[in-house]
Amino acid sequence: MALVPDLASSTDSETIEDDGQHINAPGLQFFVFGLFFIFGGITSLNDVIIPKLKELFTLNYTQAMLVQFCFFAAYALIGIPGAQLVKKIGYMRGAVAGLLTMMVGCLLFIPASETATYGLFLLALFVLASGIVVVQVVANPLISLLGPAKTTHSRLTFAQAFNSFGTTIFPPIGAILILGSLTKVAADTLSGVELDAYRTAESQAIVHGYIGLAVALAIVAFAVWMFRNRLQGEKHEASSVLAGFSLLRRPRFGYGALCIFLYVGAEVSIGSLIVNYLMQSHVLGLQEQAAGKLIGLYWGGAMVGRFIGSAVLRYVSPGLVLSSVTAGAITLIAISANTTGEVAGYSLLAIGLMNSIMFPTIFSLACEKLGSSAADGSGIINVAICGGAIIPLATGALADASGSLSLALTLPAICYAIIGGFGIFARKPA
Repeated sequence: MALVPDLASSTDSETIEDDGQHINAPGLQFFVFGLFFIFGGITSLNDVIIPKLKELFTLNYTQAMLVQFCFFAAYALIGIPGAQLVKKIGYMRGAVAGLLTMMVGCLLFIPASETATYGLFLLALFVLASGIVVVQVVANPLISLLGPAKTTHSRLTFAQAFNSFGTTIFPPIGAILILGSLTKVAADTLSGVELDAYRTAESQAIVHGYIGLAVALAIVAFAVWMFRNRLQGEKHEASSVLAGFSLLRRPRFGYGALCIFLYVGAEVSIGSLIVNYLMQSHVLGLQEQAAGKLIGLYWGGAMVGRFIGSAVLRYVSPGLVLSSVTAGAITLIAISANTTGEVAGYSLLAIGLMNSIMFPTIFSLACEKLGSSAADGSGIINVAICGGAIIPLATGALADASGSLSLALTLPAICYAIIGGFGIFARKPA
C-alpha cells in the first residue's frame, strides 16, 4: 500500500474535473507538500523566539505570549480576505501572493532589530503570518482535491506530515542561531543606553535567520510563478466576503471550526511553554539552547504520527482515531503536571505524537461535502486558527496568576476534551 496521495492517471494537462471536486494534476502534490513544509517550519520558530524576546525585553508570560497573539490574530483578520483573493486569482497565483507577503514580513525584522522595539517585532510577525494564512488557504483545500474523496483524511494527514517535518527541522536550527547567542548578561540588570545597545546586538541573531528565510521565500515564489498557468479549469463558488460564515450553520462544520480553534490554541500553548517548562529545576533544569533543541521532539512526534496516521486512517474511522488521540494527550498532560524530572519533561514532549492527526482530521471531517464552497470553508477554518492567538495568551495569564506552568496546562487539556467530543460526533460520514 502506497502512502503517497491517490491521484488520477497522468496526463499532459492539469485540470479540475467538471464536478469541481477532483483535480487531475499528477505533479502538483509535491508543490503542495513544499508549501506545508515552509509554513509549518516558519510557524514553529515562534517557540524559539518567545524565550529570546522574553529575556531581551524582560517580559512576563502574558506579555511574551503576545508573539503568538499577533501571529495568529492574522488568521482571524486575513482568513476571509485571503479566501476571496484565492477565489479571484486562483490557487497558484494565490500561493505566490502569500509567499511574497511572508518575505516582506521576514524583512521587517530588520527595522525591528535596529530600533530594538518589541512592538515592531510583533508587527513583523503579523505580516509574516498574513502571508502564511494565504498560503494555507491554498494548500488545505488543494490537497483535499488531489484524489478521491474516500481518502481525503489520509491524504491531508500525509501532507500535514510535511508540515511537521518543517516544524521538526526549524526549531533546533533556530535554537542554535537565535538562543545560542544569548550572553551571560541579563537584560534586567541593564538600563538606558546600555539596555538598548544590548537588545539591538542580541536581536541581530533573529534578523540573520529571517533574512535567510526571505531569500528562500523569494526563490520559491519565483518558481511557483513560473508554473502559474499549469492548473486549468478552477471553479470557485461566487459569494460575498462574509458568505463563508453561513457554513457555520451546519452543525458538523461549525463544531469542526470550533475544534480547529481549540486544537491550534492547545498545540501552540504547549509548544510556546516547552523551553521555559524544561528549564524548571524540578523538570530537566536545562539552559535555553538545550531546551530549545528539544522542541524538535515535540514537533517530530507530530511528524511521525502523521505518517503513521495517513495509513491508519485508511482503515479506521477518523472520528474514532481523533477521540483516541485526544484522550492520549489529556493523559500525558496529567502525567507531566503531576511528576518531576525526565518523566515530566518527556511526557510533555510526547503530546506532539498525540497532536499528529488532529488538525487534518478535524479539517477533513468538518469540510466533507463542501464542494465548490471549499475555498470559503478553508477561509473560515483559517479564521478559526486564531485560537493560536487567544488560548496561549490565556494560558500565559493563567501561568502568571497561579505561578505554575503545570497548572496552566489545564487549559489545553480542556481543549483536547472538547475535541474528543467532536471525534465521537463526526464518526459517521457526512
